[in-house]
Amino acid sequence: YIAMSLDGYIADKNGGVGFLAGDGSDQENPGSYPEFIKTIDTVILGYTTYHQIVTQLSPGKWMYEAQTTYVMTSKKLESTDKIRFKNGDLIELLEELKAEEGKDIWICGGATIIHQLMDKIDRICITVIPTILGNGIPLFAKREKELLLKQTGILHYNGMTDLIYERRNP
Repeated sequence: YIAMSLDGYIADKNGGVGFLAGDGSDQENPGSYPEFIKTIDTVILGYTTYHQIVTQLSPGKWMYEAQTTYVMTSKKLESTDKIRFKNGDLIELLEELKAEEGKDIWICGGATIIHQLMDKIDRICITVIPTILGNGIPLFAKREKELLLKQTGILHYNGMTDLIYERRNP
């Protein structure tokens, strides 16, 4: 579950996400996020995304209080019950978490985390934001092999479009 500009960027060239909004045509519609977050009990993200959340997007209140969050970082930070700082093999962590009982796991971002786990992701929900940035941090990196998907849903609200895909076998 991630948002990108119409031209495929998840952040502007300075790492900013101020463009992540609709066109104002349906501001009261919360879209798919409220239902999506109910299906999640674990969040995986990188330190840059974590830092952006705690310093810009939601300083003072952790956004994912109902979930356990794993922050991938080489920094030596003290974990809490809900926020666990990890330095290790990301794919191994994901496999361990997938083997546990529970709800879905959200690969929240940023781009480096998503790129590393692209071959392990079962479902992709991309919210397309009605803006063209022209430059920035791309959602998708170059790949050596094709990733086949099947569209399973689409939702329009406030000028934005959610595109939902699941992995399909060749």
